[in-house]
Amino acid sequence: MILFASLLFLLHCDLIPSFLCPSLLSYLIAHKLKARTVWLGCPEKCEEKYPKNAIKNQKYNVFTFIPGVLYEQFKFFLNLYFLVVSCSQFVPALKIGYLYTYWAPLGFVLTVTVVREAVDEFRRYKRDKEMNSQLYSKLTNQRIPSDMVFLRTSEKTGSCFIRTDQLDGETDWKLKVAVSCTQRLPALGDLFSINAYVYAQKPQLDIHSFEGTFTREDSDPTVHESLSIENTLWASTVVASGTVIGVVIYTGKETRSVMNTSNPKNKVGLLDLELNQLTKALFSALVALSVVMVTLQGFVGPWYRNLFRFLLLFSYIIPISLRVNLDMGKAAYGWMIMKDDNIPGTVVRTSTIPEELGRLVYLLTDKTGTLTQNEMIFKRLHLGTVSYGTDTMDEIQSHIINSYSQNSGNSTSSTPSRKPQLSAPKVRKSVSSRIHEAVKAIALCHNVTPVYESRAGVSGETEYAEVDQDFSDENRTYQASSPDEVALVQWTESVGLTLVNRDLTSMQLKTPGGHILTYYILQIFPFTSESKRMGIIVRDESSGEITFYMKGADIAMSTIVQYNDWLEEECGNMAREGLRTLVVAKKSLTEEQYQDFESRYNQAKLSIHDRNLKVAAVVESLEREMELLCLTGVEDQLQADVRPTLEMLRNAGIKIWMLTGDKLETATCIAKSSHLVSRTQDVHIFRPVTTRGEAHLELNAFRRKHDCALVVSGDSLEVCLKYYEHEFVELACQCPAVVCCRCSPTQKAHIVKLLQHHTGKRTCAIGDGGNDVSMIQAADCGIGIEGKEGKQASLAADFSITQFKHIGRLLMVHGRNSYKRSAALGQFVMHRGLIISTMQAVFSSVFYFASVPLYQGFLMVGYATIYTMFPVFSLVLDQDVKPEMALLYPELYKDLTKGRSLSFKTFLIWVLISIYQGGILMYGALLLFESEFVHVVAISFTALILTELLMVALTIRTWHWLMVVAEFLSLGCYVASLAFLNEYFDVAFITTVTFLWKVSAITVVSCLPLYILKYLKRKFSPPSYSKLTS
Repeated sequence: MILFASLLFLLHCDLIPSFLCPSLLSYLIAHKLKARTVWLGCPEKCEEKYPKNAIKNQKYNVFTFIPGVLYEQFKFFLNLYFLVVSCSQFVPALKIGYLYTYWAPLGFVLTVTVVREAVDEFRRYKRDKEMNSQLYSKLTNQRIPSDMVFLRTSEKTGSCFIRTDQLDGETDWKLKVAVSCTQRLPALGDLFSINAYVYAQKPQLDIHSFEGTFTREDSDPTVHESLSIENTLWASTVVASGTVIGVVIYTGKETRSVMNTSNPKNKVGLLDLELNQLTKALFSALVALSVVMVTLQGFVGPWYRNLFRFLLLFSYIIPISLRVNLDMGKAAYGWMIMKDDNIPGTVVRTSTIPEELGRLVYLLTDKTGTLTQNEMIFKRLHLGTVSYGTDTMDEIQSHIINSYSQNSGNSTSSTPSRKPQLSAPKVRKSVSSRIHEAVKAIALCHNVTPVYESRAGVSGETEYAEVDQDFSDENRTYQASSPDEVALVQWTESVGLTLVNRDLTSMQLKTPGGHILTYYILQIFPFTSESKRMGIIVRDESSGEITFYMKGADIAMSTIVQYNDWLEEECGNMAREGLRTLVVAKKSLTEEQYQDFESRYNQAKLSIHDRNLKVAAVVESLEREMELLCLTGVEDQLQADVRPTLEMLRNAGIKIWMLTGDKLETATCIAKSSHLVSRTQDVHIFRPVTTRGEAHLELNAFRRKHDCALVVSGDSLEVCLKYYEHEFVELACQCPAVVCCRCSPTQKAHIVKLLQHHTGKRTCAIGDGGNDVSMIQAADCGIGIEGKEGKQASLAADFSITQFKHIGRLLMVHGRNSYKRSAALGQFVMHRGLIISTMQAVFSSVFYFASVPLYQGFLMVGYATIYTMFPVFSLVLDQDVKPEMALLYPELYKDLTKGRSLSFKTFLIWVLISIYQGGILMYGALLLFESEFVHVVAISFTALILTELLMVALTIRTWHWLMVVAEFLSLGCYVASLAFLNEYFDVAFITTVTFLWKVSAITVVSCLPLYILKYLKRKFSPPSYSKLTS
């Protein structure tokens, strides 16, 4: 394991990967982050100690596990209350009944919780151990395990591509450049023999910047090289081409990926918080009832002891079985979710919050890999007068073959013969040459590099040997910083013009006839978010012609190309289809024009002040009156069924926000194509703002828009939140959809917290990359998608799914059922405690306010367990509508967000039912008993059990065969146990007809009115779901 950042990351070094670490914040507070000097191959020169490069996702260690788990349990009022009540039974004066009646349920609850936490913790430990035991030597197509400076590569160009999807969510490949001093060394081993060091700034959050220097002291003169972001390889990125060798500068908690990851929090569901509030209300009622009893006694004798005894007698008002039933219910919902064949591969990682899936108001989703597959497909080529789609691409292919076959005898010229063919009509010829020009421009104007995989068995420095590489078409893959560019180059290959080779100075195309055309790259102007275009100047080797090609967004290109009447309209048409458009243009340059441009361009590049502005001005002098060649349309394929899923979620009243690290244009395009923004809706693109004044003006402009989707960039968002947080969030929440582009991982998490803070509504975050982990952990409910971007998001999430479309069923069916079932279960368990406490209160008040228990010992334990447990728990199988109906009418989900299934209103209804039934059962038994007190116990307890079983039947909306089994099983258990309850019941009495009719009469009086009320309510005020089922 590497403990020092100064160990050189070479062939023989082993390194442990680093991702998330919950204790990051405490570490950052305890250790001040410092800049460092790292010597190559000389760890002994490093005096500082740096953090271990190990994963730690565990919440506890051996010493903190039991205290930690107990704290998490007893911070809930319910559990703390029962701990106090159970401990009070050790005081002889307060003892009521047997110790096991209090300690057995509490012990069971704690045992279940500790075992569940221990299993979860062990799984986390195993996952961490698996990751920490990975050994690395030389990186090739592997995740980079720590932050490094890039020293050397097997690629001849001295550069390589890396994938950063787990860091920033973008699947574009980024070009990284090795330190030139170390790249030029003759042999790999020379890295150990030189006297050199890297100076690196202190660790920072920003993943897009780095400042450092590389110094070699044993050369004359001393070599100083400045290091920037392009010389770095951050942890969690993947080497996509060649092999790389680097020096480690940051490890563990100091790596960029870990610093951008927030602490996982223990999530508590809204339903649990609501039930916690209700238990506090019940406790208030318990205290009030006990005080009333002592007051009616007249505060005689040691009244405070009597008060405490009453508190214990009525303690069943707050049922400890509530926690057990709900936890077992959650486990059952998790099992049902994972066993659902309609959403295969779904995993429940946090079993404590399935009800949250039924209460969501905001869904925050990533774009790349979540809504889209990130697979680009070329769909449309428009030349102004003629348009080609996927079904007419063969026409383009035949035009290209004809263009190049005309001069197949003359391979020296790359331009097709311009001599008119007598047989071909004139219009056809002009279209053919325009197609040829357009395809050639697309094949040349890009940043794509063809890569050929090395043969197996080739290693180390021998990879430089070209003879060991296979240059066949099947072995070729393309690398680029944008998947759009790869799609364009793959398309030109499919129509006959293939990019076969490229280095820093030239590129080669292969014609349909197999001839190689060479073009020298004179200048490249890369794409930037400001310019929204990229350009290239090439010289044709055979003819010497110099051509300036440019492609870019229609906004940027419309002012550069010559006047035309079709570009704007066609761009709009393609955008409505959800295609990403690029305008392609060219300009021929004479040798003199190019030489003049080159001298001005080089001069601008050397200037110290306003370099970027001067360079842009020189390039713009070329960008005038360019010849418009074509308009291309590329589709980023959406995940399966994204459109119907988003529509379903919208109909369910869920507001959807898309948070992406991608470009503004791309994000807007996907928002339209996925129907996140409907066709009729306007889109307000928030202008870039940098100051308070600009933000104020732009917010005012946005305030005047109505029913309008918002698109905002991360930088502008940061400025708005700094000065006008409340106003911005208030306006954004009124939008039907919001798209935030260029978002960093920490910004995504910040937006989630803002929504939670300002709206108080439940949020859900869904993503598939490492950059989504912070957002997933910050949300009330985090969903990870297992995809091409790895499992990091899925492992950190509360629920893991395999496809975005599964979220529909997960929320509409399982979320809805989990919430409604838990609400019914929770209230019924409370009713079960309230009814027996009401009976105790009536009993005590009739018998001169004596603090004597009505039912003792096994009767109390049996009542909460074997006599009623199975039917009550069978409520977790109940459903109001079939799953198909819930998916067909997502509007049913909207009702749940109002929380009407469990509220103070529904709670009070259950309290009134409990008081009515408890009063009837107790007074009925007291009225009907003739001689002995033991008859009161037998009649009231039997009627109580029957009432509970009938009330379960009344609550159920859809019968399941297991519910019927549970009802009869419980009744059977009770009847069978009567033979053994001699100390509580008179066995001779309970076999008489008198006993049976008295029990039946009381039960009917307690239950029949409720059945009548339910019938009348369903007839005159039916709930929304019943209209569908009928």
